[in-house]
Amino acid sequence: MSAKLAVIAIGGNALSPDVEHLAIAKQYERAKETAVHIASLMLDGWNVLLSHGNGPQVGLIMRRSELSTPEVPPIPMDIAGADTQGAVGYMLCKALRNEFQRRGIARQPVAIVTQILVNRNDPAFAAPTKPIGGWFSKEEADRLARELGWSVVEDSGRGWRRVVASPEPVRIIEEEPILHMLQAGMSVVALGGGGIPVVQNEEGDFEGVEAVVDKDASAALLASRLKADMLVLPTAVEKVAIRFGKPDQQWLDSLTVAQAEEYLAAGEFPAGSMGPKVRALVSFVKATGGTGLITTPEKLREAVAGKTGTHIRKR
Repeated sequence: MSAKLAVIAIGGNALSPDVEHLAIAKQYERAKETAVHIASLMLDGWNVLLSHGNGPQVGLIMRRSELSTPEVPPIPMDIAGADTQGAVGYMLCKALRNEFQRRGIARQPVAIVTQILVNRNDPAFAAPTKPIGGWFSKEEADRLARELGWSVVEDSGRGWRRVVASPEPVRIIEEEPILHMLQAGMSVVALGGGGIPVVQNEEGDFEGVEAVVDKDASAALLASRLKADMLVLPTAVEKVAIRFGKPDQQWLDSLTVAQAEEYLAAGEFPAGSMGPKVRALVSFVKATGGTGLITTPEKLREAVAGKTGTHIRKR
């Protein structure tokens, strides 16, 4: 690959930020906005591998499955993940192809349904924590738990909800075809939703599991394996901050790995907020010597050029 490679992992909420954007037409409008930013990076000399979250999209699929359970067999989590990789990949590739044509970019976008291997003995399977789907009364949740084998928990006073495991990513099954397509000059969309989690059974066969893998951790693994120059995790803020929300809050332009790890240890980047993103970027930077970046989707081009965002570097 002659161009520099950036792995960019947009969130599922980038396509569906609120209830006003759940309709497919609204999601596609957001996909077109993403394509504008990616095309601009292409013109700046970057090749881009685009990954995406799928939380809202999987949530809709699982809710439809829950509502139709009396008449239609429930949808397994791995199939729901594959559904969203296909649908979101289609929207992003269509938007990218149209934007490339408008701007004279000779690239072929392609989406790859991507599996990610997890350890069947990962402790996360014994303690599911990731909520998915809709909310239920306790009676309904107990019934679904009995009939379908779900784990359910009370969710912040809003009702009861299903939870699944969130194991650590181990290996990207489609790593080799992804690399081949990048080397052929294609613009790849892959690893949607953090990848479809699979385990290997005693015979070595792959089997889908009811789980969700953190998309940022998976993106860091893929970016490291591809030896990318940059890993970008767009989010709702232009930069990260320490002492966030306090009178002495400080926005950060750059961090060394050592500084990032110090702030993580001090609790500056909480687990429910910036913690997973900063940890993923630190993992990537330590593995490759590349640059990690956090910024908003709207500021993507400026941030990659070093004009804004929070950049994490080895030293």
